[in-house]
Amino acid sequence: MAARKILVLFGSQTGTAQDTAERIGREAKRRHFQCRVEALDSYNVANLIHEPLVVFVCATTGQGDPPDNMKNFWRFLFRKSLPATSLCQMDYAVLGLGDSSYPKFNFIAKKLHKRLLQLGGNSIMPVALGDDQHDLGSDAVIDPWLLDLWGKILALYPLPSGLSIIGPDIILPPKFTFQFLEEDSGLLQQEEVTREAPSEVHPFAARMVSNRRVTAESHFQDVRLIQFDVTGSGMEYLAGDVVMIQPRNAPEDVQLFCDLLRLDPDKCFVLKPTESDTPLPPLLPQPCTVRRLVSHYLDISCVPRRSFFELLSYFSPNELEQEKLREFSSAQGQEDLYAYCNRPRRTTLEVLCDFPHTTCAIPSDYILDLIPRIRPRAFSIASSTLALPNRIEILLAVVQYKTRLCKPRRGLCSSWLASLDPQNGAVRVPLWVKKGSMTFPADLGSPTIMIGPGTGVAPFRAAIQERVAQGKKGNCLFFGCRQRDKDFYCQAEWDELVKRGLLTLFAAFSRDQEQKVYVQHRIRENKELIWDLVSQENAHIYLAGNAKQMPEAVAEALKFVFQSEGGLSASEAEEYLANLDRAHRFQAETWS
Repeated sequence: MAARKILVLFGSQTGTAQDTAERIGREAKRRHFQCRVEALDSYNVANLIHEPLVVFVCATTGQGDPPDNMKNFWRFLFRKSLPATSLCQMDYAVLGLGDSSYPKFNFIAKKLHKRLLQLGGNSIMPVALGDDQHDLGSDAVIDPWLLDLWGKILALYPLPSGLSIIGPDIILPPKFTFQFLEEDSGLLQQEEVTREAPSEVHPFAARMVSNRRVTAESHFQDVRLIQFDVTGSGMEYLAGDVVMIQPRNAPEDVQLFCDLLRLDPDKCFVLKPTESDTPLPPLLPQPCTVRRLVSHYLDISCVPRRSFFELLSYFSPNELEQEKLREFSSAQGQEDLYAYCNRPRRTTLEVLCDFPHTTCAIPSDYILDLIPRIRPRAFSIASSTLALPNRIEILLAVVQYKTRLCKPRRGLCSSWLASLDPQNGAVRVPLWVKKGSMTFPADLGSPTIMIGPGTGVAPFRAAIQERVAQGKKGNCLFFGCRQRDKDFYCQAEWDELVKRGLLTLFAAFSRDQEQKVYVQHRIRENKELIWDLVSQENAHIYLAGNAKQMPEAVAEALKFVFQSEGGLSASEAEEYLANLDRAHRFQAETWS
Protein backbone atom coordinates (compact mmCIF):
# COMPACT_ATOMS: atom_id res chain seq x y z
CA MET A 1 0.00 0.00 0.00
CA ALA A 2 1.26 3.51 -0.88
CA ALA A 3 2.70 5.53 2.01
CA ARG A 4 0.02 7.75 3.54
CA LYS A 5 2.07 10.95 3.40
CA ILE A 6 0.81 14.49 2.79
CA LEU A 7 2.92 17.60 2.42
CA VAL A 8 1.16 20.94 2.91
CA LEU A 9 3.14 23.91 1.56
CA PHE A 10 2.04 27.51 2.06
CA GLY A 11 2.93 30.95 0.75
CA SER A 12 1.58 33.45 3.27
CA GLN A 13 2.00 37.20 3.71
CA THR A 14 -0.40 38.05 6.53
CA GLY A 15 -0.76 34.60 8.12
CA THR A 16 -4.12 33.57 6.62
CA ALA A 17 -2.60 31.02 4.22
CA GLN A 18 -0.48 29.61 7.04
CA ASP A 19 -3.55 29.31 9.28
CA THR A 20 -5.41 27.46 6.50
CA ALA A 21 -2.40 25.19 5.82
CA GLU A 22 -2.22 24.29 9.51
CA ARG A 23 -5.96 23.51 9.48
CA ILE A 24 -5.36 21.06 6.58
CA GLY A 25 -2.46 19.59 8.59
CA ARG A 26 -4.73 18.99 11.59
CA GLU A 27 -7.41 17.40 9.39
CA ALA A 28 -4.73 15.15 7.85
CA LYS A 29 -3.63 13.96 11.31
CA ARG A 30 -7.25 13.16 12.20
CA ARG A 31 -7.23 10.89 9.12
CA HIS A 32 -3.98 9.22 10.27
CA PHE A 33 -1.75 10.72 7.58
CA GLN A 34 1.90 11.45 8.14
CA CYS A 35 1.79 15.20 7.48
CA ARG A 36 4.26 18.08 7.30
CA VAL A 37 3.22 21.74 7.03
CA GLU A 38 5.94 24.10 5.79
CA ALA A 39 6.44 27.53 4.25
CA LEU A 40 7.39 27.11 0.58
CA ASP A 41 10.79 28.76 1.01
CA SER A 42 11.63 26.62 4.07
CA TYR A 43 11.10 23.47 2.03
CA ASN A 44 13.90 22.01 -0.11
CA VAL A 45 12.16 22.28 -3.49
CA ALA A 46 14.48 19.70 -5.08
CA ASN A 47 12.65 17.04 -3.01
CA LEU A 48 9.31 17.84 -4.67
CA ILE A 49 9.90 15.11 -7.28
CA HIS A 50 9.66 12.48 -4.50
CA GLU A 51 6.43 13.75 -2.89
CA PRO A 52 3.36 11.61 -3.61
CA LEU A 53 0.72 14.11 -2.45
CA VAL A 54 1.06 17.88 -1.96
CA VAL A 55 -1.52 20.54 -1.07
CA PHE A 56 -0.41 24.08 -1.90
CA VAL A 57 -2.03 27.01 -0.08
CA CYS A 58 -1.00 30.30 -1.68
CA ALA A 59 -1.97 33.90 -1.14
CA THR A 60 -1.63 36.54 -3.85
CA THR A 61 -0.20 39.87 -2.68
CA GLY A 62 -0.29 43.38 -4.11
CA GLN A 63 -0.26 43.42 -7.90
CA GLY A 64 -0.28 39.66 -8.44
CA ASP A 65 2.97 38.96 -6.56
CA PRO A 66 3.93 35.83 -4.61
CA PRO A 67 4.21 36.23 -0.80
CA ASP A 68 7.70 36.81 0.60
CA ASN A 69 8.02 33.26 1.94
CA MET A 70 7.53 31.64 -1.48
CA LYS A 71 9.60 33.92 -3.74
CA ASN A 72 12.61 31.55 -3.99
CA PHE A 73 10.32 28.60 -4.71
CA TRP A 74 8.56 30.67 -7.39
CA ARG A 75 11.83 31.49 -9.16
CA PHE A 76 12.92 27.84 -9.06
CA LEU A 77 9.60 26.49 -10.35
CA PHE A 78 9.67 28.71 -13.45
CA ARG A 79 13.16 27.68 -14.56
CA LYS A 80 13.03 26.84 -18.24
CA SER A 81 15.43 23.94 -17.71
CA LEU A 82 12.95 21.87 -15.66
CA PRO A 83 11.84 18.77 -17.64
CA ALA A 84 8.13 18.43 -18.52
CA THR A 85 8.01 15.14 -16.56
CA SER A 86 9.60 16.54 -13.34
CA LEU A 87 6.47 16.08 -11.22
CA CYS A 88 4.78 13.12 -12.92
CA GLN A 89 4.88 11.16 -9.60
CA MET A 90 2.99 13.86 -7.72
CA ASP A 91 -0.74 14.26 -7.01
CA TYR A 92 -1.54 17.79 -5.95
CA ALA A 93 -4.25 20.34 -5.15
CA VAL A 94 -3.99 24.15 -5.08
CA LEU A 95 -5.95 26.41 -2.77
CA GLY A 96 -5.67 30.13 -3.51
CA LEU A 97 -6.42 33.03 -1.16
CA GLY A 98 -7.06 36.42 -2.71
CA ASP A 99 -9.19 39.53 -2.88
CA SER A 100 -11.42 40.13 -5.89
CA SER A 101 -11.13 43.92 -5.45
CA TYR A 102 -7.59 43.60 -6.89
CA PRO A 103 -7.19 43.24 -10.67
CA LYS A 104 -4.97 40.13 -10.44
CA PHE A 105 -7.34 38.09 -8.25
CA ASN A 106 -5.69 34.85 -7.08
CA PHE A 107 -3.10 35.20 -9.84
CA ILE A 108 -0.47 33.14 -7.97
CA ALA A 109 -2.74 30.12 -7.36
CA LYS A 110 -3.90 30.08 -11.00
CA LYS A 111 -0.35 30.39 -12.34
CA LEU A 112 1.01 27.78 -9.90
CA HIS A 113 -1.68 25.26 -10.94
CA LYS A 114 -0.86 25.82 -14.61
CA ARG A 115 2.89 25.40 -14.02
CA LEU A 116 2.46 22.20 -11.95
CA LEU A 117 0.43 20.70 -14.82
CA GLN A 118 3.18 21.69 -17.30
CA LEU A 119 5.69 19.82 -15.13
CA GLY A 120 3.61 16.62 -15.21
CA GLY A 121 1.80 16.98 -11.87
CA ASN A 122 -1.61 15.33 -11.54
CA SER A 123 -4.27 17.71 -10.20
CA ILE A 124 -6.83 15.84 -8.08
CA MET A 125 -9.06 18.91 -7.56
CA PRO A 126 -10.01 22.10 -9.43
CA VAL A 127 -8.15 25.16 -8.07
CA ALA A 128 -10.02 26.77 -5.16
CA LEU A 129 -10.14 30.57 -5.29
CA GLY A 130 -10.90 31.98 -1.84
CA ASP A 131 -12.11 35.59 -1.81
CA ASP A 132 -11.74 38.03 1.09
CA GLN A 133 -14.58 40.10 -0.38
CA HIS A 134 -17.16 37.35 0.24
CA ASP A 135 -19.43 38.00 3.25
CA LEU A 136 -17.99 34.91 4.93
CA GLY A 137 -14.47 35.52 3.64
CA SER A 138 -12.37 32.74 2.10
CA ASP A 139 -14.10 30.05 4.21
CA ALA A 140 -17.10 30.24 1.86
CA VAL A 141 -14.88 28.51 -0.73
CA ILE A 142 -12.50 26.61 1.57
CA ASP A 143 -15.10 24.60 3.55
CA PRO A 144 -16.82 22.82 0.63
CA TRP A 145 -13.50 22.43 -1.23
CA LEU A 146 -11.87 20.68 1.73
CA LEU A 147 -14.83 18.29 2.07
CA ASP A 148 -14.37 17.27 -1.57
CA LEU A 149 -10.58 17.13 -1.18
CA TRP A 150 -10.73 14.64 1.70
CA GLY A 151 -13.22 12.53 -0.26
CA LYS A 152 -10.72 12.35 -3.16
CA ILE A 153 -7.70 11.74 -0.92
CA LEU A 154 -9.36 8.95 1.10
CA ALA A 155 -10.38 7.24 -2.15
CA LEU A 156 -6.70 7.23 -3.20
CA TYR A 157 -5.32 6.45 0.29
CA PRO A 158 -7.99 4.59 2.30
CA LEU A 159 -7.79 4.47 6.09
CA PRO A 160 -5.78 1.47 7.33
CA SER A 161 -8.05 -1.32 8.62
CA GLY A 162 -9.06 -0.94 12.22
CA LEU A 163 -8.59 2.86 12.17
CA SER A 164 -11.28 5.50 11.91
CA ILE A 165 -11.12 9.28 11.60
CA ILE A 166 -10.29 10.92 14.95
CA GLY A 167 -13.49 12.76 15.83
CA PRO A 168 -13.77 16.48 16.58
CA ASP A 169 -14.46 15.68 20.25
CA ILE A 170 -10.80 14.66 20.74
CA ILE A 171 -8.15 17.37 20.99
CA LEU A 172 -4.90 16.85 19.07
CA PRO A 173 -1.61 17.22 21.00
CA PRO A 174 0.08 20.67 21.05
CA LYS A 175 3.06 21.47 18.83
CA PHE A 176 5.26 22.30 21.82
CA THR A 177 5.35 21.75 25.54
CA PHE A 178 6.52 24.47 27.94
CA GLN A 179 9.13 23.48 30.48
CA PHE A 180 9.28 26.16 33.16
CA LEU A 181 12.63 26.83 34.81
CA GLU A 182 13.38 27.79 38.37
CA GLU A 183 16.33 30.17 37.97
CA ASP A 184 16.08 33.96 37.85
CA SER A 185 15.28 35.29 34.39
CA GLY A 186 16.50 38.90 34.75
CA LEU A 187 19.33 38.48 32.25
CA LEU A 188 16.99 37.19 29.56
CA GLN A 189 15.32 40.57 29.08
CA GLN A 190 18.34 41.88 27.18
CA GLU A 191 18.15 42.14 23.40
CA GLU A 192 20.37 39.71 21.55
CA VAL A 193 23.25 41.32 19.68
CA THR A 194 24.03 39.75 16.33
CA ARG A 195 26.56 40.43 13.60
CA GLU A 196 24.48 38.80 10.88
CA ALA A 197 22.99 40.82 8.02
CA PRO A 198 19.67 42.27 9.23
CA SER A 199 16.72 39.98 8.38
CA GLU A 200 13.44 38.81 9.86
CA VAL A 201 15.25 36.31 12.09
CA HIS A 202 18.02 38.81 12.97
CA PRO A 203 16.56 42.35 12.78
CA PHE A 204 18.73 45.41 13.38
CA ALA A 205 17.94 47.28 16.62
CA ALA A 206 17.68 50.85 15.29
CA ARG A 207 17.61 53.96 17.44
CA MET A 208 14.66 56.27 16.83
CA VAL A 209 16.08 59.72 16.07
CA SER A 210 12.86 61.72 15.64
CA ASN A 211 9.10 61.16 15.78
CA ARG A 212 7.44 64.28 14.33
CA ARG A 213 3.76 64.84 13.63
CA VAL A 214 3.31 66.26 10.10
CA THR A 215 -0.44 66.89 10.20
CA ALA A 216 -2.05 69.84 11.98
CA GLU A 217 -3.13 69.14 15.57
CA SER A 218 -6.72 69.89 14.48
CA HIS A 219 -6.59 67.31 11.67
CA PHE A 220 -8.50 64.05 12.24
CA GLN A 221 -5.46 61.92 11.36
CA ASP A 222 -2.13 61.77 13.14
CA VAL A 223 0.63 61.21 10.56
CA ARG A 224 4.28 61.00 11.65
CA LEU A 225 7.59 61.40 9.87
CA ILE A 226 9.82 59.03 11.86
CA GLN A 227 13.58 58.76 11.46
CA PHE A 228 15.77 55.80 12.49
CA ASP A 229 19.55 55.64 12.82
CA VAL A 230 20.84 52.55 11.00
CA THR A 231 24.59 53.29 11.39
CA GLY A 232 26.58 50.05 11.41
CA SER A 233 23.73 47.90 10.08
CA GLY A 234 25.29 47.42 6.63
CA MET A 235 21.81 47.69 5.10
CA GLU A 236 21.66 48.91 1.50
CA TYR A 237 18.51 50.12 -0.20
CA LEU A 238 17.21 52.21 -3.08
CA ALA A 239 14.13 54.35 -3.64
CA GLY A 240 11.15 52.02 -3.88
CA ASP A 241 12.48 49.63 -1.23
CA VAL A 242 10.67 48.76 1.96
CA VAL A 243 11.59 48.72 5.64
CA MET A 244 10.09 45.91 7.71
CA ILE A 245 9.37 46.69 11.36
CA GLN A 246 8.65 44.13 14.09
CA PRO A 247 6.14 45.70 16.51
CA ARG A 248 5.44 44.92 20.17
CA ASN A 249 2.40 44.70 22.38
CA ALA A 250 1.68 47.46 24.89
CA PRO A 251 2.90 46.67 28.44
CA GLU A 252 -0.63 47.00 29.88
CA ASP A 253 -1.94 44.43 27.33
CA VAL A 254 0.90 42.06 28.19
CA GLN A 255 0.03 42.33 31.89
CA LEU A 256 -3.70 41.80 31.25
CA PHE A 257 -2.99 38.68 29.14
CA CYS A 258 -0.76 37.23 31.89
CA ASP A 259 -3.40 38.00 34.54
CA LEU A 260 -6.19 36.36 32.48
CA LEU A 261 -4.17 33.18 31.91
CA ARG A 262 -2.68 33.27 35.42
CA LEU A 263 0.88 33.37 34.10
CA ASP A 264 3.87 34.84 35.90
CA PRO A 265 5.44 37.25 33.35
CA ASP A 266 8.91 36.82 34.89
CA LYS A 267 8.84 33.02 34.73
CA CYS A 268 11.37 31.40 32.39
CA PHE A 269 10.69 28.48 30.06
CA VAL A 270 12.17 26.39 27.26
CA LEU A 271 10.07 24.84 24.47
CA LYS A 272 10.17 21.15 23.58
CA PRO A 273 8.58 20.00 20.27
CA THR A 274 6.10 17.13 20.66
CA GLU A 275 7.24 15.71 17.28
CA SER A 276 10.97 15.41 16.69
CA ASP A 277 10.91 16.97 13.20
CA THR A 278 9.06 20.14 14.31
CA PRO A 279 11.51 23.08 14.30
CA LEU A 280 11.50 25.53 17.21
CA PRO A 281 10.16 29.05 16.46
CA PRO A 282 13.27 30.89 15.16
CA LEU A 283 12.25 34.25 16.67
CA LEU A 284 11.99 33.03 20.26
CA PRO A 285 15.17 32.79 22.33
CA GLN A 286 15.72 29.64 24.39
CA PRO A 287 15.25 29.98 27.31
CA CYS A 288 12.67 32.80 27.25
CA THR A 289 10.54 34.70 29.73
CA VAL A 290 6.74 34.72 29.56
CA ARG A 291 6.89 38.54 29.32
CA ARG A 292 9.17 38.35 26.27
CA LEU A 293 6.90 35.74 24.65
CA VAL A 294 3.79 37.90 25.09
CA SER A 295 5.30 41.31 24.34
CA HIS A 296 7.49 40.35 21.35
CA TYR A 297 5.83 37.28 19.85
CA LEU A 298 2.12 36.61 20.49
CA ASP A 299 -0.31 38.63 18.37
CA ILE A 300 -2.88 39.29 21.09
CA SER A 301 -4.18 42.40 19.28
CA CYS A 302 -5.12 40.65 16.00
CA VAL A 303 -8.70 39.72 15.13
CA PRO A 304 -8.76 35.98 15.90
CA ARG A 305 -9.53 33.46 13.18
CA ARG A 306 -12.06 30.66 13.24
CA SER A 307 -9.38 28.11 14.22
CA PHE A 308 -8.79 30.07 17.45
CA PHE A 309 -12.41 29.53 18.57
CA GLU A 310 -12.28 25.84 17.63
CA LEU A 311 -9.20 25.16 19.76
CA LEU A 312 -10.41 27.39 22.61
CA SER A 313 -13.68 25.39 22.85
CA TYR A 314 -11.74 22.28 24.01
CA PHE A 315 -10.56 24.02 27.19
CA SER A 316 -13.87 25.45 28.34
CA PRO A 317 -15.18 24.14 31.67
CA ASN A 318 -18.26 26.35 31.24
CA GLU A 319 -21.13 24.90 29.20
CA LEU A 320 -22.46 28.23 27.89
CA GLU A 321 -19.02 29.49 26.84
CA GLN A 322 -18.17 26.16 25.21
CA GLU A 323 -21.43 26.15 23.25
CA LYS A 324 -20.77 29.66 21.94
CA LEU A 325 -17.16 28.84 21.00
CA ARG A 326 -18.28 25.73 19.10
CA GLU A 327 -20.93 27.71 17.29
CA PHE A 328 -18.32 30.32 16.23
CA SER A 329 -16.03 27.60 14.87
CA SER A 330 -18.76 25.76 12.93
CA ALA A 331 -19.55 26.37 9.25
CA GLN A 332 -23.09 27.39 10.23
CA GLY A 333 -21.85 29.96 12.77
CA GLN A 334 -19.70 32.02 10.42
CA GLU A 335 -22.19 34.89 10.03
CA ASP A 336 -22.44 35.20 13.82
CA LEU A 337 -18.65 35.03 14.14
CA TYR A 338 -18.27 37.76 11.52
CA ALA A 339 -20.74 39.99 13.39
CA TYR A 340 -19.06 39.34 16.76
CA CYS A 341 -15.43 39.44 15.68
CA ASN A 342 -14.57 40.70 12.19
CA ARG A 343 -17.03 43.55 11.73
CA PRO A 344 -16.22 45.33 15.03
CA ARG A 345 -12.52 44.23 14.74
CA ARG A 346 -12.55 42.60 18.19
CA THR A 347 -9.05 41.58 19.29
CA THR A 348 -7.86 38.22 20.63
CA LEU A 349 -7.28 39.82 24.04
CA GLU A 350 -10.86 41.18 24.12
CA VAL A 351 -12.26 37.76 23.16
CA LEU A 352 -10.28 36.18 26.01
CA CYS A 353 -11.87 38.74 28.36
CA ASP A 354 -15.32 37.77 27.05
CA PHE A 355 -14.76 34.07 27.86
CA PRO A 356 -13.22 34.30 31.36
CA HIS A 357 -13.96 30.72 32.53
CA THR A 358 -12.35 29.29 29.41
CA THR A 359 -9.39 31.66 29.37
CA CYS A 360 -8.17 30.81 32.85
CA ALA A 361 -8.33 27.10 31.89
CA ILE A 362 -6.07 27.38 28.81
CA PRO A 363 -3.08 25.02 29.26
CA SER A 364 0.19 26.88 28.64
CA ASP A 365 1.29 24.14 26.20
CA TYR A 366 -1.41 25.25 23.74
CA ILE A 367 -0.63 29.00 23.74
CA LEU A 368 1.49 28.79 20.57
CA ASP A 369 -1.18 26.72 18.78
CA LEU A 370 -3.85 29.19 19.83
CA ILE A 371 -2.25 32.57 19.10
CA PRO A 372 -0.23 33.40 15.96
CA ARG A 373 3.02 35.32 16.07
CA ILE A 374 3.15 39.07 15.51
CA ARG A 375 3.81 39.71 11.82
CA PRO A 376 6.27 42.39 10.76
CA ARG A 377 4.77 45.49 9.10
CA ALA A 378 6.04 46.91 5.81
CA PHE A 379 6.60 50.63 5.21
CA SER A 380 7.83 52.33 2.05
CA ILE A 381 11.16 54.01 2.81
CA ALA A 382 10.55 57.77 2.53
CA SER A 383 14.18 58.90 2.34
CA SER A 384 17.21 58.33 0.15
CA THR A 385 20.53 57.12 1.46
CA LEU A 386 22.15 59.67 -0.91
CA ALA A 387 20.40 62.53 0.89
CA LEU A 388 20.36 61.02 4.40
CA PRO A 389 23.21 58.50 4.88
CA ASN A 390 22.69 56.04 7.76
CA ARG A 391 19.11 57.22 8.26
CA ILE A 392 15.78 55.66 7.26
CA GLU A 393 12.59 57.70 7.36
CA ILE A 394 8.99 56.50 7.11
CA LEU A 395 5.71 58.36 6.76
CA LEU A 396 3.38 56.67 9.25
CA ALA A 397 -0.38 57.16 9.54
CA VAL A 398 -1.37 56.24 13.11
CA VAL A 399 -4.26 53.80 12.72
CA GLN A 400 -7.20 54.57 14.98
CA TYR A 401 -10.89 54.23 14.19
CA LYS A 402 -14.23 53.60 15.85
CA THR A 403 -16.43 50.51 15.58
CA ARG A 404 -19.49 49.67 17.67
CA LEU A 405 -17.12 48.68 20.49
CA CYS A 406 -16.55 51.43 23.10
CA LYS A 407 -12.78 51.35 22.86
CA PRO A 408 -11.29 52.79 19.62
CA ARG A 409 -9.47 50.29 17.42
CA ARG A 410 -5.73 50.97 17.18
CA GLY A 411 -3.10 49.65 14.79
CA LEU A 412 -0.54 47.62 16.74
CA CYS A 413 2.58 48.86 14.94
CA SER A 414 1.57 52.47 14.32
CA SER A 415 0.38 52.96 17.93
CA TRP A 416 3.56 51.42 19.30
CA LEU A 417 5.84 53.57 17.10
CA ALA A 418 3.84 56.74 17.79
CA SER A 419 4.16 56.12 21.55
CA LEU A 420 7.97 55.91 21.49
CA ASP A 421 10.02 58.86 22.69
CA PRO A 422 13.25 59.48 20.72
CA GLN A 423 14.73 61.16 23.82
CA ASN A 424 14.76 57.74 25.49
CA GLY A 425 18.13 56.44 24.29
CA ALA A 426 17.23 52.89 25.36
CA VAL A 427 14.41 52.64 22.82
CA ARG A 428 15.31 50.35 19.94
CA VAL A 429 13.11 49.35 16.98
CA PRO A 430 13.80 45.96 15.32
CA LEU A 431 13.90 46.44 11.53
CA TRP A 432 15.40 45.25 8.24
CA VAL A 433 15.01 46.26 4.60
CA LYS A 434 13.77 44.33 1.62
CA LYS A 435 13.44 44.94 -2.09
CA GLY A 436 10.30 46.86 -3.00
CA SER A 437 8.12 46.22 -6.03
CA MET A 438 8.93 49.60 -7.64
CA THR A 439 12.18 50.35 -9.46
CA PHE A 440 13.08 53.77 -10.81
CA PRO A 441 14.82 54.30 -14.19
CA ALA A 442 18.61 54.14 -14.25
CA ASP A 443 18.67 56.30 -17.40
CA LEU A 444 19.47 59.90 -16.41
CA GLY A 445 17.25 61.23 -19.20
CA SER A 446 14.01 59.36 -18.36
CA PRO A 447 11.44 61.61 -16.65
CA THR A 448 9.20 60.20 -13.90
CA ILE A 449 5.53 60.91 -13.32
CA MET A 450 4.78 60.01 -9.70
CA ILE A 451 1.19 59.85 -8.42
CA GLY A 452 1.06 59.53 -4.63
CA PRO A 453 -1.96 60.75 -2.66
CA GLY A 454 -1.70 60.70 1.14
CA THR A 455 1.06 58.52 2.60
CA GLY A 456 1.40 57.01 -0.90
CA VAL A 457 3.86 59.86 -1.47
CA ALA A 458 6.44 58.15 0.80
CA PRO A 459 8.37 56.15 -1.86
CA PHE A 460 8.31 59.20 -4.16
CA ARG A 461 9.96 61.37 -1.53
CA ALA A 462 12.80 58.81 -1.50
CA ALA A 463 12.89 58.75 -5.32
CA ILE A 464 12.91 62.54 -5.63
CA GLN A 465 15.69 62.88 -3.03
CA GLU A 466 17.69 60.19 -4.87
CA ARG A 467 17.14 61.67 -8.34
CA VAL A 468 17.93 65.22 -7.20
CA ALA A 469 21.19 63.97 -5.61
CA GLN A 470 22.07 62.31 -8.94
CA GLY A 471 21.27 65.48 -10.88
CA LYS A 472 18.23 63.96 -12.62
CA LYS A 473 15.55 66.40 -13.73
CA GLY A 474 12.12 65.56 -15.11
CA ASN A 475 10.61 64.85 -11.67
CA CYS A 476 6.85 65.29 -11.82
CA LEU A 477 4.74 64.69 -8.70
CA PHE A 478 0.95 64.52 -8.36
CA PHE A 479 0.11 64.71 -4.65
CA GLY A 480 -3.34 64.66 -3.07
CA CYS A 481 -4.54 65.37 0.44
CA ARG A 482 -7.59 66.91 2.14
CA GLN A 483 -6.47 70.43 2.99
CA ARG A 484 -3.39 72.51 2.18
CA ASP A 485 -2.97 73.67 5.78
CA LYS A 486 -3.77 70.34 7.48
CA ASP A 487 -2.10 67.39 5.74
CA PHE A 488 0.19 68.68 2.97
CA TYR A 489 3.13 66.43 3.90
CA CYS A 490 6.64 67.76 3.21
CA GLN A 491 5.26 71.01 1.71
CA ALA A 492 8.37 73.12 2.51
CA GLU A 493 10.58 70.46 0.91
CA TRP A 494 8.49 70.34 -2.29
CA ASP A 495 8.29 74.15 -2.50
CA GLU A 496 12.09 74.43 -2.27
CA LEU A 497 12.61 71.89 -5.07
CA VAL A 498 10.00 73.62 -7.27
CA LYS A 499 11.82 76.93 -6.70
CA ARG A 500 15.11 75.31 -7.79
CA GLY A 501 13.50 73.90 -10.95
CA LEU A 502 14.05 70.29 -9.82
CA LEU A 503 10.38 69.32 -9.35
CA THR A 504 7.08 69.93 -11.13
CA LEU A 505 4.31 69.63 -8.52
CA PHE A 506 0.54 69.27 -9.00
CA ALA A 507 -1.37 69.20 -5.71
CA ALA A 508 -5.03 68.29 -5.27
CA PHE A 509 -6.75 69.38 -2.04
CA SER A 510 -10.02 67.49 -1.96
CA ARG A 511 -11.72 69.46 0.86
CA ASP A 512 -10.46 73.02 0.24
CA GLN A 513 -13.37 73.87 -2.08
CA GLU A 514 -16.98 72.82 -2.48
CA GLN A 515 -16.27 70.38 -5.31
CA LYS A 516 -13.87 67.56 -4.43
CA VAL A 517 -10.62 67.57 -6.40
CA TYR A 518 -8.43 64.47 -6.51
CA VAL A 519 -5.15 63.51 -8.25
CA GLN A 520 -7.07 62.02 -11.18
CA HIS A 521 -8.58 65.48 -11.89
CA ARG A 522 -5.10 67.04 -11.96
CA ILE A 523 -3.97 64.32 -14.38
CA ARG A 524 -6.82 65.15 -16.76
CA GLU A 525 -6.09 68.89 -16.48
CA ASN A 526 -2.44 68.33 -17.44
CA LYS A 527 -3.07 65.91 -20.27
CA GLU A 528 -0.78 67.66 -22.81
CA LEU A 529 2.23 67.52 -20.46
CA ILE A 530 1.64 63.89 -19.51
CA TRP A 531 1.17 62.73 -23.11
CA ASP A 532 4.30 64.58 -24.17
CA LEU A 533 6.39 63.08 -21.36
CA VAL A 534 5.11 59.54 -22.01
CA SER A 535 5.05 59.51 -25.83
CA GLN A 536 8.07 61.71 -26.60
CA GLU A 537 10.40 61.47 -23.61
CA ASN A 538 10.03 57.83 -22.50
CA ALA A 539 8.62 58.83 -19.09
CA HIS A 540 7.90 56.19 -16.43
CA ILE A 541 4.62 56.44 -14.46
CA TYR A 542 4.40 55.40 -10.80
CA LEU A 543 1.37 55.08 -8.57
CA ALA A 544 1.26 54.42 -4.82
CA GLY A 545 -1.49 54.65 -2.22
CA ASN A 546 -4.75 53.19 -1.00
CA ALA A 547 -6.15 50.30 -3.03
CA LYS A 548 -9.84 51.25 -2.82
CA GLN A 549 -11.13 53.48 -5.67
CA MET A 550 -8.00 55.55 -6.35
CA PRO A 551 -5.96 53.16 -8.59
CA GLU A 552 -8.92 52.56 -10.91
CA ALA A 553 -9.72 56.30 -11.08
CA VAL A 554 -6.08 57.11 -11.93
CA ALA A 555 -5.97 54.39 -14.62
CA GLU A 556 -9.14 55.86 -16.16
CA ALA A 557 -7.59 59.36 -16.12
CA LEU A 558 -4.45 58.07 -17.85
CA LYS A 559 -6.52 56.30 -20.53
CA PHE A 560 -8.44 59.57 -21.03
CA VAL A 561 -5.08 61.34 -21.65
CA PHE A 562 -4.03 58.71 -24.20
CA GLN A 563 -7.35 59.04 -26.03
CA SER A 564 -7.61 62.83 -25.84
CA GLU A 565 -3.99 63.69 -26.71
CA GLY A 566 -2.82 60.55 -28.52
CA GLY A 567 -5.96 60.09 -30.60
CA LEU A 568 -6.31 56.46 -29.44
CA SER A 569 -9.61 54.60 -29.26
CA ALA A 570 -10.81 53.28 -25.86
CA SER A 571 -9.46 49.78 -26.56
CA GLU A 572 -6.15 51.17 -27.90
CA ALA A 573 -5.75 53.33 -24.77
CA GLU A 574 -6.35 50.22 -22.63
CA GLU A 575 -3.70 48.32 -24.61
CA TYR A 576 -1.28 51.29 -24.45
CA LEU A 577 -1.48 51.30 -20.62
CA ALA A 578 -1.08 47.48 -20.58
CA ASN A 579 2.05 47.82 -22.75
CA LEU A 580 3.50 50.43 -20.37
CA ASP A 581 2.80 47.98 -17.53
CA ARG A 582 4.54 45.11 -19.36
CA ALA A 583 7.56 47.32 -20.10
CA HIS A 584 7.68 48.35 -16.39
CA ARG A 585 7.02 51.94 -17.44
CA PHE A 586 3.81 51.88 -15.40
CA GLN A 587 4.31 50.54 -11.87
CA ALA A 588 1.80 50.54 -9.03
CA GLU A 589 2.10 49.71 -5.34
CA THR A 590 -1.22 49.83 -3.52
CA TRP A 591 -2.42 48.56 -0.17
CA SER A 592 -5.80 48.07 1.52
